[in-house]
Amino acid sequence: MESIIASAVAVLGTLLGSGITLAFQQRTTDRSHQFARREKLRQERLDAYSAYAGTLVNYRRCLIHLWFCEHEQPPPEEPDAVRIRAYDLRSAAQEALFRVQMLTDDADLNRAAGDVLDDVTMLQKAQDRVALDELRVRTRDDIARLVSSAKQHL
Repeated sequence: MESIIASAVAVLGTLLGSGITLAFQQRTTDRSHQFARREKLRQERLDAYSAYAGTLVNYRRCLIHLWFCEHEQPPPEEPDAVRIRAYDLRSAAQEALFRVQMLTDDADLNRAAGDVLDDVTMLQKAQDRVALDELRVRTRDDIARLVSSAKQHL
């Protein structure tokens, strides 16, 4: 009888040990998966934020160039060609904005990202050189603030 009880205790001990080991392994696996998911999301956000900022800079530069083509004499390049390039860059910026908006949960960052694109687009509507210079400084600073804000969400 003692041997049966000892065997039963041994089996129960083994089962309990196996159950505890399984629970710890599952917890470790879950943590590992959560970490991998968070890291992947962080990397996707980093890619999206940096791609958006880069696209904004290129779009901004093209609009400034377009303004000079339309307002300064003689124009360094055909305005229609620059305008087409600006449209393409605006489309790329909008695509990058959509990606940023899908990847971030922060409403303020989403709003700021859209506002920066709107401000950059206003560059082509500057009436004179003074207004253009003011918009250039403001949009440069807006992009820098957006990048700084986005860094906090990585």
